[in-house]
Amino acid sequence: MAKPVSISLHRFTASVQAAVKAAVAKHPKFQLAEPNAISLGYLIRGIPVPDGVLSTVTVAETQAVASDIAAHIGQAHPEAFGAARPAGGAVLSVGGHVIIGIPATSDIVEFQA
Repeated sequence: MAKPVSISLHRFTASVQAAVKAAVAKHPKFQLAEPNAISLGYLIRGIPVPDGVLSTVTVAETQAVASDIAAHIGQAHPEAFGAARPAGGAVLSVGGHVIIGIPATSDIVEFQA
């Protein structure tokens, strides 16, 4: 098991915001608001896709945006992911909601404010 690392929550949030901004620039159908919170779950760390966007995009486009976001975050925080660095983005659909982001790592990551 990799040694746990600590990263700044402020730095991680800024990286997520930059990743979303870059993905939206590359995929203009995805007009996503800048995320201002991070939700920690056991399956995925991500942001919701608004229904208005979902009605105009394909699953492949949604996966491409998630992969771009994951690649950006993985490059910005390699110390946090180590060998578990996200190879691709994650798309989760539950109860009529779609969330895109990064898969949860099996190692524990401690965020510091």
